[in-house]
Amino acid sequence: MLAVLSPGQGSQKPGFLTPWLDLPGTEARLRWWSALAGVDLVHLGTAADADEIKDTARTQPLLVAAALLAAEHLPMYDVALTAGHSVGELGAAALAGVLPPEAAITLAGVRGREMAAACALEPTGMAAVLGGDPDEVLAVIEKHGLHPANRNGAGQVVAAGALDGLDRLAAEPPARTRIIRLQVAGAFHTPYMAPAEAALAAVAAGITPTDPARILLSNLDGSAVNHGREMVQRLVRQVTAPVRWDLCMRTLADLGVTGVIELPPAGTLAGLVKRELKGAAAPEVVTLNTPDDLPAARDLIARHSGLGGHEPVIQFRVVVSPAAGTFSPAEDLAEGADLRSGQVIGHIATRQGAVEVTAHDNGLLTEWLAHHDDPVAPGQPLARIGGHA
Repeated sequence: MLAVLSPGQGSQKPGFLTPWLDLPGTEARLRWWSALAGVDLVHLGTAADADEIKDTARTQPLLVAAALLAAEHLPMYDVALTAGHSVGELGAAALAGVLPPEAAITLAGVRGREMAAACALEPTGMAAVLGGDPDEVLAVIEKHGLHPANRNGAGQVVAAGALDGLDRLAAEPPARTRIIRLQVAGAFHTPYMAPAEAALAAVAAGITPTDPARILLSNLDGSAVNHGREMVQRLVRQVTAPVRWDLCMRTLADLGVTGVIELPPAGTLAGLVKRELKGAAAPEVVTLNTPDDLPAARDLIARHSGLGGHEPVIQFRVVVSPAAGTFSPAEDLAEGADLRSGQVIGHIATRQGAVEVTAHDNGLLTEWLAHHDDPVAPGQPLARIGGHA
């Protein structure tokens, strides 16, 4: 199985879109998206310096545009899974079919402007905590009145909050850790961003999303999201909620992902995946930064998609758990069975009683992702349904 990842803020580099503008239609597309985002994406991706593209209001739509531009040159119909980090989730949601590209770019523009405005309300910041015991790191972050805004795995937690709290963290760090102050405008993914969440919710309410056409992971808890409206709600909530990239990587491992492509500006997420998923779980990784990297990315898709030649393309959807409890698949329902939309495929035993799990579409029961008496969390993938497109 192959996953395509969309990076978040902090991964941008001056001029990183310059080589992409040599491809036909790219500049026109960027100018159209610039009108939607309210910023000049062509300038930002080519001529702007590091300080200019560090501005939250500019960076967020630029990153989403970059991911979508590059993905247009990949055979995404052979990609089973998408995920994004922070604002990268908007790109991932568009690639999964939940949002049209124009909606993703528009939301990124609103999100960036409103988060920048929220940062200006009071002085806050962020700092990376590298190493240490995970439980101790979280305890010390809380002790200093801070929030664990990003839990990125691979021994990296980002603390966020008031500047005096960050000063105390630097003076009294957890044992065996290194603290790196981040050059950001404020405390993203914390309650300080509540005004931005409210503003984004008002705009997102006018969107009509569709259900994902492939597995789409959520930063909220690393689970696969099955319904478009739920994903939009999670995208809004994510403005103040922590980014659980550690749980997203755990899901990549649980699903047996063997190949990963990081979209431009690539490198950050690829590094986290390489450090976290090792040994037998280590996927093959391609960082897609320029058009020169496209042949390697396409080759990876061809070898890891499980699809080849001129066979019909299989579109997969994942059934996820509606509740926490213990899963029991329906008796005599085996992989390969024909399913109809609404058919009960299992039950979750909860403290409040049994909750039905139903198929959300017609198709084949391609694979069980959970088995009899497995403990499951809300949103956890239970089964994969496939059909021919």
